[in-house]
Amino acid sequence: MIWLIDPISLLFFILFLYLVIHPQLQFRALANARLKSIREIERKYEWRIITMFHRQEKMGFLGFPIYRYIDIEDSEAVLRAIRTTPPDQPIALVLHTPGGLVLAASQIAMALKRHKGKKIVIVPHYAMSGGTLIALAADEIIMDQDAVLGPLDPQIQVGEAVYPAPSIIRVAKVKGNATRDDILVLADVAEKAISEIQSLIVKLLEDKLGRDRALEIAKELTEGKYTHDYPITVEEAKKLGLNVKTDVPLEIYTLMELYPQAIQQRPGVKYLPRPPIPFYQRKREQTTS
Repeated sequence: MIWLIDPISLLFFILFLYLVIHPQLQFRALANARLKSIREIERKYEWRIITMFHRQEKMGFLGFPIYRYIDIEDSEAVLRAIRTTPPDQPIALVLHTPGGLVLAASQIAMALKRHKGKKIVIVPHYAMSGGTLIALAADEIIMDQDAVLGPLDPQIQVGEAVYPAPSIIRVAKVKGNATRDDILVLADVAEKAISEIQSLIVKLLEDKLGRDRALEIAKELTEGKYTHDYPITVEEAKKLGLNVKTDVPLEIYTLMELYPQAIQQRPGVKYLPRPPIPFYQRKREQTTS
């Protein structure tokens, strides 16, 4: 018996297979390219490269974007990578993140701090909130000239809303005896959260800057001097006393190109592509040579 297949049905079936399989093949090729790039950087600089990039990536069925931030799965993977690194080998952790869970970021920061070899955090674009906490654990922070870090004031979630801990405390103080019981409870939690983050910051910095200076930095970053998304530039990070350099390896920019933003979410920015090397860095190299 001969089965006749409707051409239109066959076309739709082929299209369906393409939509299902193509994103998976594309992502696998991208993952292989990332591993190759990381391997080349490790061979050249003799670092153990660990990346933590949080972008919106096209993943899964039909390539829907996945929103990422620092979570427990990240901390588990990074801790495993640190444990499997020889004690005397330098670790370079490349961060591109808006932040995330304090617990996960704290685990990563403390594990990185305990590593006996040199610890380097590389920030090509931004490492906010929890990303900044991790950066404080490094012996050296290498930032692009336009990259930024961020404040570390704890954020307290109340239902669907999220409030800065310092602001909750201020509201409770302003209201005084008129403060509702639920606000008093939140203020108590907020005070504890700030104290806990400050203690962790001091642990990460006191051996490099001394306890007094570490405490000053902890207070500046956690007590509401800035909004939570305030950009701490290279110059400001240096004024804080952090060991910040700006000689980002050129290969890191190439690696970042392998972590594309989801197309559905791209802003309306267009330009003719060139090699992913900052003009100012190329100009500096030409001047040196």
